[in-house]
Amino acid sequence: MGAVWILLSVAGVAAVADWWAVATDNRALEYAAKPAVLAALTAAAALIPGDDTDLSARRWWFVAALSCCLLGDVLLMLPHDLFVPGLAAFLVGHVLFIIGLLQPASPPSHPPFSFSTAGLALALGIVVVVEAYPSTLILRGLLREGQGALVGPVCVYMAAIVTMAVLATNVGVPAAALGASAFLVSDTLLAVDRFVRPLRRGRLSVHLTYHLAQGLLVVSLLK
Repeated sequence: MGAVWILLSVAGVAAVADWWAVATDNRALEYAAKPAVLAALTAAAALIPGDDTDLSARRWWFVAALSCCLLGDVLLMLPHDLFVPGLAAFLVGHVLFIIGLLQPASPPSHPPFSFSTAGLALALGIVVVVEAYPSTLILRGLLREGQGALVGPVCVYMAAIVTMAVLATNVGVPAAALGASAFLVSDTLLAVDRFVRPLRRGRLSVHLTYHLAQGLLVVSLLK
């Protein structure tokens, strides 16, 4: 278990370095630090001992999801316009997170899963209310910028991240709920900053919430 905490610490240090790089526009440091965060988190998730998690099945789906997010990170930070391939990598990552969240704990009663109709409906209602306005702005921004071809893929992506957030709030693991919520916030900020209007410290806010999200999702695998 010591290796897991060392890797989580490495991820934390790399995240701080990445935030500093973004804040100071140090692209060379960002190119090194940003993928290092996900590489360390992916390794940490993979190395969690069986005795330290009740979520062994979920863990491997999360490892695959984190690997896709690492690929997405690399694609999105390159100077070339690789937004669509990056979006595709993250979409696959969200689908893998969703499959992972559907895996029961062992034993199933610990932690307490609560995929109740009422709980899912409440979570979905809250997410839809919160995301309705920024999502409308994002879709209008795409049309205004002549990027109507992206409306369909972006809608599919939105559906995936919303599904992930809704499921995460119903698995009885607070870190998973917080992580998925932070992921939703990060993706929303990224889209608003790119397609609606530049946000003050927008990239920094995206990176902060994104790394918080991924770290919490890994921590949610621990007992």
